[in-house]
Amino acid sequence: MTSRHAAHPALIALGAVGAAGAAAAVWGIGIERYLFTVREATASALAPGSAPLRVLHISDAHMAPWQHRKQDWLASLAQLKPDLIINTGDNLGHRDGLTGIRRAFEPLAGIPGVFVHGSNDVIGPSPRNPIRYFAGPSERPRELNFLDTDAMDAYFTDELGWTSLNNAAARLTVAGNPLDLFGVSDAHCDWDRLEDLPGAIDSLGPRPSDTTVLGVTHAPYQRVLNGFVDLGADAVFGGHTHGGQVCLPGFGALVANCDIPLKQAKGLSTWTQGDRTVPLNVSAGCGHSIYAPVRFACRPEATLLTLTARG
Repeated sequence: MTSRHAAHPALIALGAVGAAGAAAAVWGIGIERYLFTVREATASALAPGSAPLRVLHISDAHMAPWQHRKQDWLASLAQLKPDLIINTGDNLGHRDGLTGIRRAFEPLAGIPGVFVHGSNDVIGPSPRNPIRYFAGPSERPRELNFLDTDAMDAYFTDELGWTSLNNAAARLTVAGNPLDLFGVSDAHCDWDRLEDLPGAIDSLGPRPSDTTVLGVTHAPYQRVLNGFVDLGADAVFGGHTHGGQVCLPGFGALVANCDIPLKQAKGLSTWTQGDRTVPLNVSAGCGHSIYAPVRFACRPEATLLTLTARG
């Protein structure tokens, strides 16, 4: 008579955990990071009586030249016919990333746009232990691999017609809407110069009463968000967080790589400073570091945010 011994429950549990982990890795690495999506939302932020403004918010492409699926998808966003493009940085993910950015953004040429820098518009990515993100915001790498930021900026300004808001301000009229816009360079690297903005804003001249004010940052640190609201922003745009990149279904982001509350690490919410509350849109971005090619429960995205008149 042959006896059979049931498998030890611990071994069964271990096998189940291993199988689930393998399935999650296959999904996050092989599938979800290619499931590009457009998140559409509406927020009241424009001056009373203004016509709606369709804003395409792009962030964190982290582009490498071989990423053709991402390039094709970004190029297709021109079909949304946005009135304004807001690019919140980290466009480059490789020393030759501008090649892919050119292919991705070429159809957007001629659409009014603004941009700010993230660190990966200046410094190339490097291998990192992703577990360290749970200990707090990441640190700058010790060995810096500088990218050709000047070439990227020249492409954005000279060929696409976009305006840099890196510690600067600008005045545009878009789809009949007078806009004052200001922004800072990457606050995660302490490149933000909030103290420079009042002078930059004053240099634009007196602000007409029907003007809408937009603030743009790569990293949505609380000091920046508070400073923007104090400076009169009617809406704020940020990126950097990747929406957590690897999220827990039903819970959301586990890390944000800055001090923004985790529940606001992606999507449209509001930010209150003093007696003012304004819309805040944080993009989950459409890319990832070439050294961390995964997304889980956090699809790569761009946002089509329709701004409407305040009541």
